[in-house]
Amino acid sequence: MKIVVTGAKGFIGKNLCIMLREHGHKDIIEVDRNTTREELSTFLSEADFVYHLAGVNRPKNEAEFEQGNSELTTYIIDKLTSYGRVVPIAISSSTQAEHDNPYGKSKLLAEKTVEQYGKFSGASYYIYRFPNVFGKWCRPNYNSFVATFCYNTLNNLDITINDPSASVTLVYIDDVCHSLISLLNGSINSGFNSVLPEYPTTVGYVADLLAGFKNSRDSLTIENVGTGFCRALYSTYLSYMSPNQFSYNIPCYGDERGVFSEMLKTKDAGQFSFFTAHPGVTRGGHYHHTKNEKFLVVKGKALFKFEHIATGECYELKTESDLPLIVETVPGWSHDITNIGAEEMIVMLWANEIFDREAPDTFARPLK
Repeated sequence: MKIVVTGAKGFIGKNLCIMLREHGHKDIIEVDRNTTREELSTFLSEADFVYHLAGVNRPKNEAEFEQGNSELTTYIIDKLTSYGRVVPIAISSSTQAEHDNPYGKSKLLAEKTVEQYGKFSGASYYIYRFPNVFGKWCRPNYNSFVATFCYNTLNNLDITINDPSASVTLVYIDDVCHSLISLLNGSINSGFNSVLPEYPTTVGYVADLLAGFKNSRDSLTIENVGTGFCRALYSTYLSYMSPNQFSYNIPCYGDERGVFSEMLKTKDAGQFSFFTAHPGVTRGGHYHHTKNEKFLVVKGKALFKFEHIATGECYELKTESDLPLIVETVPGWSHDITNIGAEEMIVMLWANEIFDREAPDTFARPLK
């Protein structure tokens, strides 16, 4: 299958071409601003599917709307028709096609041209009226406020917000590409398509989330970035980092026993830390009523001891880094860990709640 992608160097096109190759499509013809009309004509004569993503949304004058949107679409359709081949086509339009402005009118005309082609030729056609698309590689200070906010937040530049409560609907670039690629199997009906999920939100909420992402390096407390909109926005935010922003320091506290450092705190899934212990050193000697911890020795050998604070029952176990073993602390059992090896011991630690100095749920009780 030969796939022609116009606007291949643009935000959506660049992501789409990479994902197409990931899906095993190797014969992808990328069309960009440097492609001549003659070259485009040749490409269209061989095409088995066309993604028409090229367009103009920031012209020097209004006439460019028509040239870059409706006229280019008409050229593509005329060429496909003249070759007498039934070639499916997907076109990126905009929600502005519903509005009476030069950009919207040019997009609406492009839509109608594609629709007429599909109905006349019998070719499958797919029209996407994209809302605000966000994700990696979108140019900041151009036509995406999300890209601009990400870039400015990371680079300590001011963000201009006229109305924080202004509503906006967003779709994520990965979801856009997955939807576009799904068209290739021919199982989707012609007509208007939409990308799911859509994320209805406000400009102010986006700005607040981005500020939270930035502050997390100081507070060590990350937003809920594992699912949904927050996951997609966090990924987008990270993509605007320059290499010198790829790393950051965290506090590290040391004494005669070794060092302790908190790595990451979450809002509803606890926190991650690590500590070291010199040979013969014992850490712990306390219990919790509710808090749970999970330990993993990643270097060295350890002896864990437990004592039930009510019955006095005792238990101990040994573990080492060569045989990874998660050791749980159980509420109501005092516990400690001793380095029984000849080298420094390193232990990863997860706790199901963030440490609260005002209510630590940690009570000293050395073990025998």
